[in-house]
Amino acid sequence: MSTTTTPTPGRAAVPGTGGTGGPGNPAAAPRVVRQRRRRPGLIALSVALIAAGGLSGALLFTASGQRSAVLVVARDVPVGNAVTEADLAPASLALDPAVKAVPVARKGEMVGKRAAVALAAGSLLSPAQVTSSSLVKAGEQLVGVALKPSQLPASRLSPGQKVLIVSTPDPAQAAAAAAGGKAGEPAGAPKTLAATVVAVGEAAPATGVVTVDVAVPAADGPTLAARAATGAVALIVAAQGGS
Repeated sequence: MSTTTTPTPGRAAVPGTGGTGGPGNPAAAPRVVRQRRRRPGLIALSVALIAAGGLSGALLFTASGQRSAVLVVARDVPVGNAVTEADLAPASLALDPAVKAVPVARKGEMVGKRAAVALAAGSLLSPAQVTSSSLVKAGEQLVGVALKPSQLPASRLSPGQKVLIVSTPDPAQAAAAAAGGKAGEPAGAPKTLAATVVAVGEAAPATGVVTVDVAVPAADGPTLAARAATGAVALIVAAQGGS
């Protein structure tokens, strides 16, 4: 007698062994995601570095933004010339503390002083570049010498320049002196006086005569004044470093 087995209703059996994988393959284990462990020390160090960088940048910006109101030279001023208000101009600059500059508030003190060195337009004014000392020293006298254009160099004279005042005898007197001298006798050397230019006046419109104030030793002052009164003098510029 045959026995018939009726399948039990329900989930169908999956061929193979071991679960829901493919034939003969075990089921894959579930994937475990490992969480990264946070490192509080590293985070704190990063935050500190960022903060330090920001602070350094802020300090640098603040330092570079600190500007000072100082004086600069507006136009060239020859050595020895008196500084005028028009010769100076204000400027706002970021300066190193080691730089010696003149604040704008001291402009009134600078006006009237003389340039101890040649001041170039656009340069920063330093206190050591001006002086209140007079070009006429102790033991010297100031003499004004009126000179025609033919009696002085074409180059512009500047206060502080060393010059020589040369006597130029009248041509008639020179001819008479030559006639009275012996034949072949050399003419005497012209008389000269060393001087220092203190100021140069403006040329007269009609004649072009310029009055130059010069400082000479007190012993030579009267002599130079007498020669200058005759007009028989000429001015020459001494070599640099000459006296």
